[in-house]
Amino acid sequence: MLKIQEFNAGLTTKQIDYKAFMPTIINESWSWSDPELTRLVEKSAINIGQLDAYAHQIPNIDHFIRMYVVKEATVSSRIEGTQTNMEEALLKETDIQPERRNDWTEVNNYIQALNESINRLGELPLSSRLLKEAHKTLLYGARGEHKLPGEFRRSQNWIGGSSLLSAAFIPPIWEEVNRLMGDLENFLHNEETGLTNLMKIAIAHYQFETIHPFLDGNGRIGRLMITLYLFNKGIIQKPVLYLSDFFEKNRIAYYDNLTRVRTHHDLLKWVKFFLIGIIETCESSSQSLKNIIELKKIVKKNAFIP
Repeated sequence: MLKIQEFNAGLTTKQIDYKAFMPTIINESWSWSDPELTRLVEKSAINIGQLDAYAHQIPNIDHFIRMYVVKEATVSSRIEGTQTNMEEALLKETDIQPERRNDWTEVNNYIQALNESINRLGELPLSSRLLKEAHKTLLYGARGEHKLPGEFRRSQNWIGGSSLLSAAFIPPIWEEVNRLMGDLENFLHNEETGLTNLMKIAIAHYQFETIHPFLDGNGRIGRLMITLYLFNKGIIQKPVLYLSDFFEKNRIAYYDNLTRVRTHHDLLKWVKFFLIGIIETCESSSQSLKNIIELKKIVKKNAFIP
């Protein structure tokens, strides 16, 4: 049984002229004994339940969700360096200045990938196949269109730096990607891990970003996977929870906590950070939904005033 506090993230493996990181498989039985983690698990579950309850009271919730998806696509893409804002994302491509159309395309591809993936969950489980389909849509006609859209990488990639020699992090060799992603997929569907669903997707997101299975678009697909998992598990009845805004506001901490798991095996700190993100995002989203409900009451009341 794996203890979160004693987790060993993996080790570096020597290649010809660089060292790649080989992560530990995660489809195991888990346990934890940290009181603070238990408190965060309970609070995040309560907050996500409250958010889901508010979502059921919103008139025309599908319109609200469309706007939320646009915001998610804009922010998630911004983390990767795009500059399109929500107002531009809602425009037609012909209304976008030529020098900004690449960014516009990436954001709108994300919107399409998320919507298509949610619809496909009725036909497919959350799986490598589904993520590959989303990836193909994400890169269509965009800057990464020549980087194997819809396929796992067949060469070495890296994060940070201009080459393998100067890279900040080098993911596992490509020959291990299918095995590691298979383990990740099994973990997502394993009901005997001893973890709550929110803890599972926290660990799964870390593992996905560490495997970095695609040549491009890993961050966006990894964040998209979070919403797909929560929706697929019925934790949220409507896709109204997106963490990209929290990750973007806490970008340094986001990357530092992911890195710290690999360098210090500190999975506990990452899971806590993730759950805090769930809690804060639910509180913010619930307040937005509450404001809409209150506005509806005011409009309805004033509509009967002569």
